[in-house]
Amino acid sequence: MMSNRERVSCIIPAFNEENYISSTLTALRHLPEIDQLIVVDDGSSDRTAELARKWADDVIVHEKNRGKGAALLSGLRIANGSLILFIDGDLGLSAKNAGMLLPPLLEKDVEMSVAVLPSPRIKGGVGLVKKLAAGGIHRLTGYKPRAPLSGQRGLTWKAAESITSWDCGFGIEVGMTIDVLRAGYRIREVEIPFWHRETGRDIRGFLHRGKQFWSVGQILQGKWKWKRYDRRVLNQHE
Repeated sequence: MMSNRERVSCIIPAFNEENYISSTLTALRHLPEIDQLIVVDDGSSDRTAELARKWADDVIVHEKNRGKGAALLSGLRIANGSLILFIDGDLGLSAKNAGMLLPPLLEKDVEMSVAVLPSPRIKGGVGLVKKLAAGGIHRLTGYKPRAPLSGQRGLTWKAAESITSWDCGFGIEVGMTIDVLRAGYRIREVEIPFWHRETGRDIRGFLHRGKQFWSVGQILQGKWKWKRYDRRVLNQHE
């Protein structure tokens, strides 16, 4: 167990993950660092929730798909740990490495840790979504992320409470990074050997990346408008 025994709540958003959820939760369940395992089934049409109940402490089921951000927020509402982990449901047994997100938070060095995953094992897109996300975050905050789209994150409650944009689909990670940095909190990226389901160069893969691109673009546009508005308000008081 961790020496200073901060309680840790792990939230797993899942949508049609019956092929991966059992192995992901098995790996997480055996981690002594995790005290509360929460799965949010975001409107799945398969056995995700049924399988999750065998391993999770709490399973929340959305009647319809509401998006990843909404799923994470539902999990946060019942989390009782002092530290939070966000872990994707398709990591399989590589989820056993989730504890590597915690040391930066326990050392009080940062308020959010982000996993940098190994290079993809199969050829996917050309990196347009990642470039858009990284460029947008840098332009809005000055921070240059290596893994702007990574869903594997550790947060303090201060960082979690600074997040203002939850209803943003695949843009949730970009939105939370911007919000946490704008609140004055620190982020550390950590190389962790996670592996998850990868999309290839087929129709399904291109559709997925297209949705990602649109969602990231929308969240960046919203954050940019907020920045311009904020500057205008500040200038009025100079």
